[in-house]
Amino acid sequence: MTAPAPATIPRWRWFLDVAASAVLLIVALLGFWPTFAGPAFLPAALGGLALGIGVAAAAAWRRWGILVITGLVLAAYFVFGGALALPQTTLLGVVPTVDTLQRLALGTVTSWKQMLTTVAPVAASDGHLIVPFLLALVFGALTGSLALRLRQAAWALIPVGVLVMLVIALGTPDPAFPVLQGLVLAAVSMVWLALRQVWAPQNTAVSVGEVDPARAWRMRLRRLLAGVAVLAVAGGVGVAASALAVPAEPRHVFRDVIIPPFNIRDYPSPLQAFRKNVRDEADETLFTVQGLPKGARMRTAVMDEFDGTVYNVTDGGPTTSSAFTPLRSGMSPDARGVPVTLKIAVDAYDAVWLPTAGALEDIRFDGDRADELRRATYVNAATGTTVTTSRLRAGDEYTVDAVIPATPDDDQLADVAFAAVPQSKQQNVPEELASLAAEIVADAESPIEQVRALETYLAEEGFFSHGLEGEVLSRAGHTSERMTTLFGGDQMIGDDEQYAVAMSLLAGELGIPARVVMGYYPDENQEGDAFFEASGDDVHAWVEVDFAGVGWLPFDPTPPEDQVPNDQNTKPRVDPKPQVLQPPPPPQEPVDLPPTLPDDRESEDETLNIAGIIGTILLIAGISLAILAVLLSPFIAIGVWKAAKRRSRRTAPRTADRISGGWDELTDRAVDYGARLTPGSTRTEEAASVVATLAVPQVTSLADRADAEVFGPADPTPDDVDAFWREVDEIVGGLGAGAGFWRRLKARLSLRSLLSDTRMSNGVRSLRDAATARMRRESGTIGSSSTTPPAAPESETP
Repeated sequence: MTAPAPATIPRWRWFLDVAASAVLLIVALLGFWPTFAGPAFLPAALGGLALGIGVAAAAAWRRWGILVITGLVLAAYFVFGGALALPQTTLLGVVPTVDTLQRLALGTVTSWKQMLTTVAPVAASDGHLIVPFLLALVFGALTGSLALRLRQAAWALIPVGVLVMLVIALGTPDPAFPVLQGLVLAAVSMVWLALRQVWAPQNTAVSVGEVDPARAWRMRLRRLLAGVAVLAVAGGVGVAASALAVPAEPRHVFRDVIIPPFNIRDYPSPLQAFRKNVRDEADETLFTVQGLPKGARMRTAVMDEFDGTVYNVTDGGPTTSSAFTPLRSGMSPDARGVPVTLKIAVDAYDAVWLPTAGALEDIRFDGDRADELRRATYVNAATGTTVTTSRLRAGDEYTVDAVIPATPDDDQLADVAFAAVPQSKQQNVPEELASLAAEIVADAESPIEQVRALETYLAEEGFFSHGLEGEVLSRAGHTSERMTTLFGGDQMIGDDEQYAVAMSLLAGELGIPARVVMGYYPDENQEGDAFFEASGDDVHAWVEVDFAGVGWLPFDPTPPEDQVPNDQNTKPRVDPKPQVLQPPPPPQEPVDLPPTLPDDRESEDETLNIAGIIGTILLIAGISLAILAVLLSPFIAIGVWKAAKRRSRRTAPRTADRISGGWDELTDRAVDYGARLTPGSTRTEEAASVVATLAVPQVTSLADRADAEVFGPADPTPDDVDAFWREVDEIVGGLGAGAGFWRRLKARLSLRSLLSDTRMSNGVRSLRDAATARMRRESGTIGSSSTTPPAAPESETP
């Protein structure tokens, strides 16, 4: 890539181009503000921008080509990328290590996906700074090179616009400073273009030709003031329109498509591991809670859908128990009750479900994994449950701000109806539960009495056993078959898992909105202590029922732990008549239960996941190709530009101009290979320069032939033109054949023949050739192939 000599470019224009390019790119990069939740990305972005523009300025000053610029950009990326984008991997925060270089190399491909698949805001310490650093470096070098090397500054606005679109697409749906960004981009662009136009070389030449220099100055000042006026009007209209415009729909970005929605159904129901927690973790401290009020409970999971095999979260919409969203603050603004702050320290607890309490307001993580846990945490504000895909482990700490709602007594609930909330239809519920539920609540008159009747029946008529060593046999699980044996056996024996599910199913048969909750709470003698050390012995499951205007209230249908069966016990006396219970089902009936629903749903999920993975791969590939296209766009533009010039020369209207264009095509290729041509030289002189530089002797005879065809008494025929161009192509091919691969590549990508102002333009040469040929024809002189054509008259030479 070639630029005019430094002396030909005024110093003020260097400063103007560099400053305008920097301001425009900084404004575009500010779009990353919401992605990083603040200015954490600015050191990497500004550092990359300074390096990119510095490379462009140095290359323009030293007249370096595009290959040198590319090499300098790569060197700057690997040398300074560690300090600016990955300081945690460097020595002393500056010196790159092997790990730094490896991450930088991989980051050119993987950093885009990593940032897009991370819940925003992303953390600078996780390597996401590679994206703003790389974009600033590449677009700084590209924009600066176009601004400093081309006469029209408008070309430099193209990469600025592309960067704006990329920052938006790679960011979040929330804009950064849309009005400010738009105004600054428009203002700086218009002022920059106006100043470049006013003091452009051609305008300066016209001004110098004026007799009155003061008049030239007034013309330039008038143009500048007109541009400022247009800018002011446009800015005012833009601000007014943005203030009055109706808010638009949220913008959609790549992140919305690439980040798969969190699906809690990918994790098993924690209720299935209830008996394992009791058996294996009874003596282990799982976590410690500081500040838990008396009567409050630490919940881990809420489940409200039964399919005959497992009680799980509903596979439903936005307001259901499966609707988890990324962690945020202010999650329960309408909660009423006692505000508390709980400090939780994790010990042996190892699960994805976070123990929390009450209506959640905010969750703050501490420790080494704070950022990782924050980005991997999802919350369901409707159920007050929280999940982290990174799993809690020993050493993790977090603080929960919550509101503990007051629990009204039965007298306060005497006239309160059940809440009208959508409930999923329970499937494969044992048939006998409907009639049993009706019998249990036969004497209940109010909603609270119905719930108390169900709770009391199970708590008083059943027996407690975990089925552990030394206890009465009690099978784990809560399937339809387990529920049938619970009610159909000689004695009801089970623990929280069976009784909570049983009460929820009975309530569901009556249309009562109920759900099963699993969590931890201390014994009565430990309630209100400053610290609660939760162990497997403190795990519980209970039922919550939703009352209109009050909310979900807890109920405990599990019998006391000292209410155990013995040999003297017979089947407990049941207030509802025993005959309402159906006889036990035949042994094969459990085998006939349709367990295919979860499998079908899993198959659908797998199909959707495969489709999502394929779509993600295609989208990431598209992003990579788009970035690659942007990086290769200068090379493509050079090839297209040269091809367009060749086509225009080859198809000129006059055959003489095609001959002249063929010579220009030859000398252009010679310039790309290093030939130096003197401004205003004749073809014979240009041929001598090419021969001296590239040692191509046949160029001399071709120059004589071109002069003879152009200045001859008659225009050359199309056959003459074809023959001339064939010889031009043979010579150009010989230039490439005699050069090495890198020299051929450098010549093809060179801009010397496109941007150099040391050669006569095609239009000037055509005018001179036409004027000279006309003079010879009028004087009756026939040009000789060895005669240098006379110069055109001054009036016809631009």
